[in-house]
Amino acid sequence: MSTSIERFFFRIAVLYALIGMCAGIAMAATQNFAPAPAHAHLLLLGWLSMFVYGIFYKMHPQTQGKLAIAQFWAANVGLWGLVSGIFLIVTGHHQAEPLAAVGGLCALLGMILFAVQVFRGTRT
Repeated sequence: MSTSIERFFFRIAVLYALIGMCAGIAMAATQNFAPAPAHAHLLLLGWLSMFVYGIFYKMHPQTQGKLAIAQFWAANVGLWGLVSGIFLIVTGHHQAEPLAAVGGLCALLGMILFAVQVFRGTRT
């Protein structure tokens, strides 16, 4: 049974792009570029990676299932932990380092699950 997971990846990617663009405009308007690392991670892991995941799942629908859903959640939970942690750290809240670390590990888990999917889905 297909979960159409690509639809979720495409939709969340576009939302992350919009949030990232608004954050960039806010940084420019205030001339405060301290959050730039969080902004960059949001656009790279949120917009770009999520959209690429969606393309892969669209091209390889046989990989959709429970592992794809787990990958979706790991990638998204990781993204928010990492981006939130980085934002807090660069704005002087260094106690958020564990949040960034756990978020980074969740994002890594999402990429590991995606790697499994790529190798499974591209077998000849």
